[in-house]
Amino acid sequence: MRSRTFAGLALAILSAMTFGTSGSLAKGLLDTGWSPGAAVTWRVGVAALVLLVPALLMLRGRWQLLRTGWVSMALFGLVAVAACQLTYFLAVERISVAVALLLEYLGIILVVGWLWLRHGQRPRPLTIIGAAVAIAGLVLVLDVFGAVDVDLLGVFWGLCAAVGLAVYFVVSADDSTGLPPLVLATGGLTVGTLALVVAGLVGVVPMTTATSDVQLAGAALPWWVAVLGLGVVAAAIAYATGIAATRRLGSKVASFVGLTEVMFSFVWAWVLLGQMPAAIQLLGGLLILAGVVLVKADQRPGDLVPDEPQPQLDRPAPAGV
Repeated sequence: MRSRTFAGLALAILSAMTFGTSGSLAKGLLDTGWSPGAAVTWRVGVAALVLLVPALLMLRGRWQLLRTGWVSMALFGLVAVAACQLTYFLAVERISVAVALLLEYLGIILVVGWLWLRHGQRPRPLTIIGAAVAIAGLVLVLDVFGAVDVDLLGVFWGLCAAVGLAVYFVVSADDSTGLPPLVLATGGLTVGTLALVVAGLVGVVPMTTATSDVQLAGAALPWWVAVLGLGVVAAAIAYATGIAATRRLGSKVASFVGLTEVMFSFVWAWVLLGQMPAAIQLLGGLLILAGVVLVKADQRPGDLVPDEPQPQLDRPAPAGV
């Protein structure tokens, strides 16, 4: 059990680290004229192609898993990938990036509430304290006390993104379908790509691209380097390791560890874009880590890790069977 937890934490941190590259890589593309919708669509589309062959090889002889798990893949792709990304960028159009990101990460509170309502896992005092500490750290990291323009419709889209983030952690933790994490990630990314393409075709999301060089880490790189980075690192590796981590940690702990993505995003912004975080933001990162530690310390052996009912013990067969 301890080795499973350590492996889950390592995978969760790797997922947060790779997810954290998306902002800097996308920023390079957006500065050259790419629209957010186009960047997101290419990101999840490339990731789906990268994971397709390994996922098919993993399914050999187990094609029946697609019949039992297609609902999870559809929910993951439509809500946790496409809707979450789309509503986040719709929020950014109306409110600051800091407030939009803060609203999205309220999804971790939704996860705790879901476990309480669905599985009776009432949050204990240490979990509540950890949540408060982590959110306080997030507020400092995002520096939301600066000049902030609030738009009610933008706040609505940000809260919709929070629902998408919560669905990501809850669906990822559900292994009742038997779908391997890699297969769930591939199916979800494929569904998400198709949904975003449709959204672009109907004009909901502008799909503008450019072929200019991208400025990253003080160097001019071809546009396709940033696209590959978004698809392979910030999506394929990030989603696959994130789902695998959530299967081991459960949605509650995994969602709090996922908060470290904010801290990693500032590190990558410093490395790739030369944007150095302020001292208050570094303090916020430490508070996020402290909150994660408190939530993990509050997890007891009797808690449901995969967020599904525990299996029943085998009962002796009736006489004569």
